[in-house]
Amino acid sequence: MDSEDLTGAELLAVFAALANPHRLRILGALADGRQYVSLLARQLGMSRPLLHMHLQKLQAAGLVAGELELSEEGKAVKYFAATPFSLHVTPQAIKAIAPTLPEPADRKETD
Repeated sequence: MDSEDLTGAELLAVFAALANPHRLRILGALADGRQYVSLLARQLGMSRPLLHMHLQKLQAAGLVAGELELSEEGKAVKYFAATPFSLHVTPQAIKAIAPTLPEPADRKETD
């Protein structure tokens, strides 16, 4: 993913996903390779339900990808990996995506 290829709504989703210290720690932990959820939760000192919630937000923004695998014991194991991305945000880049930004929910119509 490259920030130059994102719409305004997609860029907002990426920024929202990155605007949380837990999610930044998760991305940092996945920087060296994929990890399964239980081990990742232990490494980060986070409950699995909380980790799943943050992973879902990161996945929705396209920053991580999850894959379900079957272990040798026949147990389903979910792995997550960071997806390659590059964000280079400039005023000109924001100007280019401005037409694709969603309207703010609090914007009042004026006639």
